[in-house]
Amino acid sequence: YRFYFICVSAVLIHKVCLQVTVEGVISGSVLLPCSSAEHDCKPQDIDVFWRHNGSKIVFDIIKGKNSVEQQEPRYKNRTETFPEEYKGGNFNIRLTALNHADAGKYTCLIAHSSEHKTVELIINCV
Repeated sequence: YRFYFICVSAVLIHKVCLQVTVEGVISGSVLLPCSSAEHDCKPQDIDVFWRHNGSKIVFDIIKGKNSVEQQEPRYKNRTETFPEEYKGGNFNIRLTALNHADAGKYTCLIAHSSEHKTVELIINCV
């Protein structure tokens, strides 16, 4: 039982350490990191979904193209991506005009590899 407990604890600790924390300031901008271990993706195979606190649609990349049709209105004209870096597995987004409501957990789901990354955004007043 002791060995099992140590293994489970190690897995849980490793899982927690995978979360990234990013700090931003009111009215500023922040880069939310997300990259895939799989490189050289074909653009038509790239689907990436950014969500805030589990459900709010921040940004989608569908078949390698930016898709903002379903984007929550509060993120309109506040997100920027770097399409030239998609092929190398980089799906970072920049969020601008930060406000207190932007604080929380952001999840990046990379569909072609079933990877997901979590970023905790902390908003500071100054």
